[in-house]
Amino acid sequence: MLQGVTSRKFAESIQKSLKHAPVTAILGPRQCGKTTLVKSISEGNDKFILLDLERQGDLNLLQDVERFCDMHSDKTICLDEIQNAPELFPMLRCIIDKNRRNGMFIILGSASPNLLRQSSESLAGRIRYIEMTPFQMDEVREFSNSSDNLWSRGGFPLSFLADSDEESFDWRENYIRTFLERDIVQLGFNAGANQMRRIWTMFAHYNAAVLNRSKIGESLGVSHHTVNHYIDILVDTFMLRVLPPLEANLKKRLVKSPKILFRDNGVLHYLLNIKNYEELFAHPYYGASYESFAIEQILSGINRCGRYEAYFYRSHKGEEIDLILDNQKELVAVEIKSSTAPHIAKGFFTAIEELKIKHAFIAAPVERVYPAGENVLVCGLEECIERVAAILG
Repeated sequence: MLQGVTSRKFAESIQKSLKHAPVTAILGPRQCGKTTLVKSISEGNDKFILLDLERQGDLNLLQDVERFCDMHSDKTICLDEIQNAPELFPMLRCIIDKNRRNGMFIILGSASPNLLRQSSESLAGRIRYIEMTPFQMDEVREFSNSSDNLWSRGGFPLSFLADSDEESFDWRENYIRTFLERDIVQLGFNAGANQMRRIWTMFAHYNAAVLNRSKIGESLGVSHHTVNHYIDILVDTFMLRVLPPLEANLKKRLVKSPKILFRDNGVLHYLLNIKNYEELFAHPYYGASYESFAIEQILSGINRCGRYEAYFYRSHKGEEIDLILDNQKELVAVEIKSSTAPHIAKGFFTAIEELKIKHAFIAAPVERVYPAGENVLVCGLEECIERVAAILG
């Protein structure tokens, strides 16, 4: 069932990093396939050692970490769930500086803030980061109904590859329960499971919408500071993305609050009790769901295109662009439409003109590329990703 996981495109980035940095950090949500991928890379290679720091036996091997690493100085040592042993970071720095070479360590983590802080402070100049996501569109083409299933079930391998929608939904139920009751505690966050579930579910109803912290707080009987705290937790664990507004220098009032977007639509659909694609198709949040799905696929698909910033644009007159990418040279605009015959509002063209955007796309479930105006192309999501990546270079 897990065929395909082992040939993921992140493998190339990991292999490249091992040749150019002493430490490669692979970060991403739990169960997105980090450990499976590293095992596939190291299969048949006796120069790899994999230690799971959630296992006491493996932790015991590192009681004298310097001696252990000296014994295996010619190997790549992979430390899984590194956030369980943050005290290792200063020791790793000393070991690296003692006998520096590339490919000494791979560390895997689920985005603990402590992990990020410790690694950046202790291993600065010695580490490369790779953010690993659940499955993306170009990784699942071989499967039937791949796009619909990826959108409906999400990209976590065991959810996407489940034998039925029921099994996929059950897996996500267990995943979310474990995340709430165990993972956020192990990652060092202070959050009650019940309140976390309530707020997370409320966020599902605000997916792809402009964030109103005070309104959400009033609905749940908590302060906007508490809402911010839970947003930070879900962002730090790769569950949510906060998309800021573009602050253009235009003579008009612009929306200044960010949008919140679910990074995995399978998790979103579980919280909204959407069990399969047929229910999704009839659901009032269908369009918002496709917007978050498309934006996540685009941003994940172009993450090798160098430095860029992602925004959305909206004026108080209703002129709007769902996604704007800025690489400091030019702006690229993408509007998301869930219809096979997308209607493009006048406000989109007005915004394109005012922002002087030369490359704009309407990403929709269409089979052919066609123009919708000057510098505006309607195209399928994968085609959009390829064209945007080519522009951003």
